[in-house]
Amino acid sequence: AGGTMGCIRVDKITEYLCEPLRKCLKDEDPYVRKTAAVCVAKLHDINAPLVEDQGFLDQLRDLLSDSNPMVVANAVAALSEMNEASSSGQPLTEMSGPTINKLLTALNECTEWGQVFILDSLSNYAPKDEREAQSICERVTPRLAHANAAVVLSAVKVLMKFMEMMSSDSDFVTTLTKKLAPPLVTLLSSEPEVQYVALRNINLIVQKRPDILKHEMKVFFVKYNDPIYVKLEKLDIMIRLASQANIAQVLAELKEYATEVDVDFVRKAVRAIGRCAIKVEQSAERCVSTLLDLIQTKVNYVVQEAIVVIKDIFRKYPNKYESIISTLCENLDTLDEPEARASMIWIIGEYAERIDNADELLESFLEGFHDENTQVQLQLLTAIVKLFLKRPTETQELVQQVLSLATQDS
Repeated sequence: AGGTMGCIRVDKITEYLCEPLRKCLKDEDPYVRKTAAVCVAKLHDINAPLVEDQGFLDQLRDLLSDSNPMVVANAVAALSEMNEASSSGQPLTEMSGPTINKLLTALNECTEWGQVFILDSLSNYAPKDEREAQSICERVTPRLAHANAAVVLSAVKVLMKFMEMMSSDSDFVTTLTKKLAPPLVTLLSSEPEVQYVALRNINLIVQKRPDILKHEMKVFFVKYNDPIYVKLEKLDIMIRLASQANIAQVLAELKEYATEVDVDFVRKAVRAIGRCAIKVEQSAERCVSTLLDLIQTKVNYVVQEAIVVIKDIFRKYPNKYESIISTLCENLDTLDEPEARASMIWIIGEYAERIDNADELLESFLEGFHDENTQVQLQLLTAIVKLFLKRPTETQELVQQVLSLATQDS
């Protein structure tokens, strides 16, 4: 009957339901109690003040220490659902140490969804000190071995949150972090939505502790049928894990990605090559030659991204790779994106003394000065002034030209 009761949505009837519901919450059959707990949440949805006036909240709180784990789980679920709906923003129930203890005991015995609800409510609890945080973590850790992805992810959420309370170089945290990685990697063979959440968590772990997964690089390689949001997340993790030891593998992958069909992904892959060069200095040369190979493909957006990235590499490692400038200049006419144009202009201004016709190249940009994006105009102004300081006599006219363009309204 409890189930039917909970499905009726009419204000008048709700008041008649209170008495039977109150009885059901105390019924000796745990099945009735756990169903009644869910009814309270539904009733709260229809008429919140009624639930509070009738003392149902206190009854639900009492059920948190019920002897039956499923009743506990449903009471937690009902309270957390009501918390989300409540406008006050105040939690309906303050979790205390003993309650947490009951929840942890119920955790081992209830269904998967019960476990998810309990773990989620644990993640909103603020342990009073590091010791309490540790003991909760110890009791949550076994959930990492669970077959259900939702349980694993909810456990990860609790552990990640409580680990922030502990000193990051403690043995406890080091051991725990090692335990976190394998179950998350296992989730990478699930469906894309689960993979994505696992990847977001892995990304957070890797930012704090890149060493944990350094041998797992291969699982983050992109599969051609991964949805774009999974691809981009994997790409980010690959860069974070890139090191001298695996950079050759990573670059080979990234070069492959740069020939895919998804334009957005290709651009990010080209940028990733640049991030590798900047992160792993020993690889910079390989990265530059990979970028040059990509420029030779003459695929317009690939060329433009590559030029933007090369500018960043030039800034990080000045006077190392200037030999490639002439190749870059060959592609000048094809650049139509502001960022690529601005990067190319920066390169010409920075290395003007190595480019015989630097003044002509920069002058060619002046023709449509007022149609250019502000970022391009500023780069042009700066580059021409740099050139003037290097060759004052030949470029005096050019400087006057750009200054008059820059100071007159378009």
